[in-house]
Amino acid sequence: MTTKEIDWSKYEEKLTGIVPKEIFTKVDFPRLPAEVIQEFREMEDPTPTLSDILDGLGINGTVSASTLIPVNPGKVVAGQVVTIRYGLEQPVPLNSHEQKRKAGLGDRDGYAVAQSGDIVVMDNSGRADVSTIGGISTTVANLYGLSGCIVDGGVRDIGLMRELGFPVWARGRTPISGKFRVRTVEINGVVQCVGVKVSCGDLAVADDSGVVFVPYEMVGKVLDMAQRAFAHEEKLLEAIKDGVPMSKLKDILSPDKW
Repeated sequence: MTTKEIDWSKYEEKLTGIVPKEIFTKVDFPRLPAEVIQEFREMEDPTPTLSDILDGLGINGTVSASTLIPVNPGKVVAGQVVTIRYGLEQPVPLNSHEQKRKAGLGDRDGYAVAQSGDIVVMDNSGRADVSTIGGISTTVANLYGLSGCIVDGGVRDIGLMRELGFPVWARGRTPISGKFRVRTVEINGVVQCVGVKVSCGDLAVADDSGVVFVPYEMVGKVLDMAQRAFAHEEKLLEAIKDGVPMSKLKDILSPDKW
């Protein structure tokens, strides 16, 4: 479906009109069963186990929380991805207001085509000194029922984000607006998030350890593997707490898998 074939009527009340509709690669993508996503949301400290599973599958899908730092620690989120890709706007806007230049941030338009529970991933090429979302943006995202935002770039209005409790992972924090410094290149195309290839419809899972992106077609397999892994880990932890000797612990789970 091309952008000309999209029925925009159901989005019009939410679209800002800041970005042209031609930059939307798509607005619809295959949806995972709600119960599958809920299984990931209910996992405790999911990303380490999921990262190990992706490693075993040869998938580069993990970003550490030392790079994408959680603004509101203690959150665990999971949801399908809506993507926004930004590009550098030239020149740097020292006199943008006088020139009546138009802002280029497409965050709210990305939210407009997302569904409740989705996670918006923003690719700003790691530019942590420039913000692509702030307090107003996250207030809108929160109102729409989004699960969170993952930003390969900077964010601002940290106090309001914390007041809202809205889950955000970002590379940096800055007071500098991206309003006239970046332009929206594409919504719901393929982006890079700290070197990880991410497509709309993929599954993102994030917690205090980091962020994991699971390709859409691998979600079912990864969920099955994760459930088995958590079951083994729970049994192992109980045995360790009970003082079971190492010779017996090896029978529960091989030490090279710990």
